[in-house]
Amino acid sequence: MKARDRYTKLTRGRSQFLDTAVECSRLTLPYLIQEDLSSRPTHQKLHTPWQSIGSKSVVNLAAKLMLALIPPQTTFFKLQIRDDKLGEEIDPSVKSELDLSFSKMERMVMDYINASSDRVVVHQALKHLIVSGNALIFMGKDGLKNYPLNRYVVNRDGNGNICEIVTKELISRRILAADLPELLLPQPAVNSPGDDGYKTGSDDQDVEVYTYVRKDEKSGRWIWHQEAFDKILPGSRSTAPKNANPWLVLRFNTVDGEDYGRGRVEEFLGDIRSLEGLSQALVEGSAAASKVIFLVSPSSTTKPKTIADAGNGAIVQGRPDDVGVIQVGKTADFRTAAEQMQNLERRVSEAFLVLQVRQSERTTAEEVRLTQMELEQQLGGLFSLLTVEFLVPYLNRTLHILQRTNTIPKIPKDLVRPEIVAGVNALGRGQDQQSLVSFIQTIAQTMGPEVMAKFLDASEYIKRLAAAQGIDTLNLVKSAETMEQEKQQQMQQMQQQELLKQAGQLAGAPMADPSKNPAMGRTLNDGYDQLTGNANQANPPPEGEGQEAPITEGLET
Repeated sequence: MKARDRYTKLTRGRSQFLDTAVECSRLTLPYLIQEDLSSRPTHQKLHTPWQSIGSKSVVNLAAKLMLALIPPQTTFFKLQIRDDKLGEEIDPSVKSELDLSFSKMERMVMDYINASSDRVVVHQALKHLIVSGNALIFMGKDGLKNYPLNRYVVNRDGNGNICEIVTKELISRRILAADLPELLLPQPAVNSPGDDGYKTGSDDQDVEVYTYVRKDEKSGRWIWHQEAFDKILPGSRSTAPKNANPWLVLRFNTVDGEDYGRGRVEEFLGDIRSLEGLSQALVEGSAAASKVIFLVSPSSTTKPKTIADAGNGAIVQGRPDDVGVIQVGKTADFRTAAEQMQNLERRVSEAFLVLQVRQSERTTAEEVRLTQMELEQQLGGLFSLLTVEFLVPYLNRTLHILQRTNTIPKIPKDLVRPEIVAGVNALGRGQDQQSLVSFIQTIAQTMGPEVMAKFLDASEYIKRLAAAQGIDTLNLVKSAETMEQEKQQQMQQMQQQELLKQAGQLAGAPMADPSKNPAMGRTLNDGYDQLTGNANQANPPPEGEGQEAPITEGLET
């Protein structure tokens, strides 16, 4: 089946969700989602809501979700050795060294994410999730790309797994003609209608390009291609592994049996509608109430033109009884509407976590943890859904790209597994650090420092603490070889000091007086030269005078 026909067929199942998404967008962010993509959007005047609570709520919730999913100053995943492989294929003694290496790889991955524009695209996709409940992200070689609901259709099986994805894009004919043969781009007939996916009339008209994505049942790989005029574009075929699919179909809330998700705005659409209506009524009523109109009696001697032309403090002829002022007298009704608006605004703000204002200057691990707990309490199992449909595929695809470009070493899948730690139950390495420090403090308090020094390895503790905090210990923590060398040097220095002390004691004794015992003097001088490393080789003592024959047999050199 052609991609255009498949898109048209699957569009019927999307109509209801798209209509709801367009209404939710009109009340919050009107530019976000429009009708089905049939022509290039023009600079038309969009609907302006009477209230700004909706837009503020969506932007605030998207920012908090972004902070919880991809924190800026910590990692959202960990690389861990599988527990069943420890002791069998991997020596448990090297686990700390491997954790340090994994921590370095995690920083490399986060540096890659921070240097890219992924966060910008993900934040835009989160706004689409909140408003429409659906979003599509494509992880290409040039970065991420977000597709709104009006530009793609999906087909799922009974378990909610993706079977098909079809996207629709409008590309300029002039741009597309540079890379395609002429037979794929028929010349348009001026002012003639076309039903082949191409709007005729000019060379600047747009061409409808469809991307058809499906999963191969035999190999399990994802395959896709692009079509224009019901013909496959040359060089558009691509494949991807099963666990590294670049097409991420996201949903906010799911309903069993539905191909598309439900947004947060749809859950509180009634309150937002009521808030919109009361805001409009209150603004228009307040404008009418603030209008001042003067009435002049038709039978009075006072002329309306005289009052209209009179300046401030002017003196005119007339009677005060001839002039009156119209008053609306709806202050009580306005007060009732204002109180109801406050109640609606409070409910909407609580639903979108607007009332919790951030007070810290920098993002800390504790703030990320509190934000995650807040989101989990308010949004239910949102983290579980976003972890399965976004974080896991996003991480797998990122690791696949970095390994393919040799940016990071190859990770053996049968030994190492990545673990997402963006949920509430774990906070990544911060949680590991707290547990490790608490364990050490408990031992020190209950058993004392002597027992802790006897049974615990200080170097292993330093390695695990550094791995828990994600700190690079290169040239920071001394290695075992360096510590052994320093120990040997310290022992040599102590031996030299002891020999010098003994030499001083011998020099103070009567039998060690060089004037009375020349041989002893030469022995002391030789010992001092050996300690200082400045033995006199130029003037050795005569052979056999004051020295003993060296004993070399049976000794190792």
